[in-house]
Amino acid sequence: MTEPAASSPSTTLKVAISGRFHGKVAIVTGASGGIGAAICKRLAAEGCKLTLANRDAPKAEAVKQDVHANTSVKDPDVWNAAPCDVGNEAEVIAAVKGTLERFGRLDYVVNNAGVMTFKAIEEWTKEDWYKVLDVDLMGAFYFVKQGFLHMKPGSAIVNVSSVHAVMTSPLVAPYAAAKAAVCSLTRTAAIEGKAKGIRVNAVLPGAVDTPMLWDNPNIKSGAEKIDKADVGRPEDLAAAVAFLLSDDAAFITGASVDVDGGRLAKL
Repeated sequence: MTEPAASSPSTTLKVAISGRFHGKVAIVTGASGGIGAAICKRLAAEGCKLTLANRDAPKAEAVKQDVHANTSVKDPDVWNAAPCDVGNEAEVIAAVKGTLERFGRLDYVVNNAGVMTFKAIEEWTKEDWYKVLDVDLMGAFYFVKQGFLHMKPGSAIVNVSSVHAVMTSPLVAPYAAAKAAVCSLTRTAAIEGKAKGIRVNAVLPGAVDTPMLWDNPNIKSGAEKIDKADVGRPEDLAAAVAFLLSDDAAFITGASVDVDGGRLAKL
């Protein structure tokens, strides 16, 4: 199939600053990827201060420059960069500490970082599994743990899972297992977080117009078919995440929300 044209930088964000998150502080992991960057732009446009937790510092800097160039967000004080391998608990602790030192508070965490690799089950090794689980599952756990230690009542966490947690395809066993576990972690964290006043929810992206989708060998080979109508934009995920973080979702916790254009609803 023909890939949908990517949005130009000048048209990727049409959200005016609303102040919904004015004075709030968020950490977004995997901040330089397609979905992560869109989440950062959306939250910044609504007044949020941000720590971009990302292994690739230059890419995180590019996200900041894109926002400055294409939105009305110009204040450098709204940004904090935290080089962070989310699978390394010490680096997660450092990212949270740096955020608190820079901004004095932490209101939101978006666990977006993820890796997806492709092998047949009989080819996977224990080390291969751990490389995926460290990022896709343990990274979310480490940030939920730190959130519970440092966030105040009224805070919120959103974990980015995947439709692969529910329905999957060949060659991605560790990824699908990790994303299913993220949904389970979300439910447990929501239960334990309720007494703390911290809401925890998950979003399950479907096919999203990012390099992770188009580099998928199942897509390239035609083994997995994607209807063009089922391909969403990173901004669609960002809008869902912003809603779940906001007070508009004050009575929603423990939910796993499909953001897939109805793909999973098809028989």
